[in-house]
Amino acid sequence: MGFASKMFALSGMTNSNYTELNQLYEKYRDQGLEILAFPCNQFGEEEPGSNDQIVDFVCTRFKSDFPIFAKIEVNGGDAAPLHKFLKKGKWGIFGDDVQWNFAKFLVDKNGQPVHRYYPTTSPLTIEPKSNFIE
Repeated sequence: MGFASKMFALSGMTNSNYTELNQLYEKYRDQGLEILAFPCNQFGEEEPGSNDQIVDFVCTRFKSDFPIFAKIEVNGGDAAPLHKFLKKGKWGIFGDDVQWNFAKFLVDKNGQPVHRYYPTTSPLTIEPKSNFIE
């Protein structure tokens, strides 16, 4: 299983999401969980830094070990192919667009999205509902 999560450094949800994602990663990484972070600056310009600055922030402040990829677009015509795929069929309240930072997608071991979580969903509340372990 894996999460594909859109991360932001300046959001009000930053501390809780990074802390809880780190807890899940530490607990389940040896059993196959991967958390993939994709920064994006499409929402209130909350991710203005360079890719290096973002990685430095997340790895230094939160001690995150999961991969943090280069900044991407998640909505609109320039949306990254990965996010187009993840959003297909996993509708949000406002259609398929990602509404805000820290939207989360749960992907099974075969690479298929199985659930989409809103930005306000605590990563730790996903744990009991998801079978991270085969």
